[in-house]
This record gives sequence, C-alpha cells and structure tokens, in this order.
Amino acid sequence: MHVLLTGSSGWLGRFLAPMLRAAGHAVTGLDVAPGRGTDIIGSVADRALIDRAFAERGIEAVIHGGALHKPDIARYPAQAFIGVNVTGTRNLLEAAVAAGHDRFVMTSTTSLMISQAVRDEAGDAAVWLDEQSGPLEPRNIYGVTKLAAEGLCRVQQLEQGIGCTILRTARFFPEDDDTDASLSGQNLKANEFLHRRLTVEDAARAHLVALERTPPARCETYLVSAPTPFCREDAIELKRDAAAVIARHFPEAAELYARRGWQLPASIGRVYDAGLAQRQMGFRCATAFAAILTALANDAAMPFIHDADYVSPAVQS
Repeated sequence: MHVLLTGSSGWLGRFLAPMLRAAGHAVTGLDVAPGRGTDIIGSVADRALIDRAFAERGIEAVIHGGALHKPDIARYPAQAFIGVNVTGTRNLLEAAVAAGHDRFVMTSTTSLMISQAVRDEAGDAAVWLDEQSGPLEPRNIYGVTKLAAEGLCRVQQLEQGIGCTILRTARFFPEDDDTDASLSGQNLKANEFLHRRLTVEDAARAHLVALERTPPARCETYLVSAPTPFCREDAIELKRDAAAVIARHFPEAAELYARRGWQLPASIGRVYDAGLAQRQMGFRCATAFAAILTALANDAAMPFIHDADYVSPAVQS
C-alpha cells in the first residue's frame, strides 16, 4: 500500500517510516518539520495540502501520527491543538473516505484516560486501566482534543463505513519526565515497563500491525503498552507495597537494581492492561520488564532509548 504517514519527522515517525518500507509499503511522510522520512512539509490542518497529497501521491491508506502533544501545551494556545488534533484528523478522514480507503490508523494516547482522580491516585488500590475504563475526563487540552479525534474516527466509521484502528499508546518518549524528577531518567523508565511504558520500536510495530489488520467497516480502540506482569487481584497490594508484588514475579529484581543504585517503585497507582490488543489484533510488545532485568544482569545497554536532551524537530525548526 501507499501510506500517508503524518508526524513522519517525529519520534514515532522516524522509526515507523523505515519499518513500513521494510514491510513493502510505499510511504509519503508529512510533517511540519523536515526529517529523513518526510516528503511534504506542512500541517494536517491545511485541507488543501491534504487534498493535493492524496491526488498527487496516490495515497491508499493513512497512519495519522502527527499531533500537538502534552509538552506543547507550554508552547501553543488551545486553538492550535484544536486545529491540528481535531480539524487535522477530520481533514484526513474525509480525504480518506473520498479516496475510497478501507482503513485508517490513528495514534492516540493513554493520557486521555487519566482524569484528575486517576492522576491523584488517592484510592486504596492501583487503578486498572483498559479500553473499558471510564468515564473519560481528560484534564488538559491535549487529552480533550485527542478524545475528540477518536470520536471523529468513530463517526466516520458509522457514517461512511471506513475501518479505523485507534491506538492509545502508553509512554515511549525518550526525554526525561517533566513532572517527576524523583529518580534518574533511566531508572524511572525502567520502572514504568512494569505498568505504563513501551519502546518506540514496539509503538511503531503496533502501527504496522494495525495497518495490515484493521477490520473493514469497524472502529476499534486498543491500549498499547508493554505487557504488565500484574493482575487485577494485585491492585490493593501494588498500592500498599509494590516491592513485595514485584518480588513474587521477579525475585532477582531487588538485587539487580541495587547493583545499579536504582530503586524499585514502593507504590504503583495505576496499571495499563494491553491484553485486548493481543487477543484481537494479535499484537504484543516485544520488550517487557524482564528484558530490563536481563540487561542489568548482563551489564548491558538498556533495551529502550533514553535521551535527556531530545528535542522535537518541530521545536527545533
């Protein structure tokens, strides 16, 4: 297929574009910033640009990874999020329907599932999050607009019959967490593979699988995260004494962490369950927490990318 990949210069796009090509797909990359996988410089909010791209490039499917993200809240007004994340998604969906496409893949985010109550983690148990969790009450303009974009996908499926797959990806950014400096960046990322993170390579692979397996005339939503070792029955103890639960699953973890001078989480307040993607789409992240421990045991490089100095190409430009 000839795929239009939006956000092609971004962190996901730089891994996804070559993966698509290696799988035999032609790729036209579209982004507001230049990049190795980007052919068209411009915004998804520009409907005329989108229409030209479809007409001139023979686009057969869309992977919509372009968006303004949570860190952009400090740089752009709310209207910019609406223009890119909402209007841009509508432009692409309508162009795809007009072109007779049968599939559309959109990158969404688990962030829209985190209400203020979930964020506060004030309960006695870890919150178990999957595709049935709700009500959805995003706490910032990023989450609000991504939820609206998901709604547009569902409306286009209902009204026009196009198949859509929405991937609510957990964390895979390379930079440090701008809200948590309690641990080193690598330590924090390693911990998150227990309950709320995946590698960028796995995020890209999920999109490739979604492209090839999007069901006709349906709209499906999948949470995508590294497989958690925990189950719902662990939720109370995870909140009270996460180290004890981790020790049952990974007896060697505490010693391996101590060698590196790292800390395991004392409490885990939320867990992302990506089981539905495996059951329905046949996708499971290749990298899980066990790979972190293997790397520690072998004094090897971590199986994820950490780059404290990473800056989005859109910001650099």
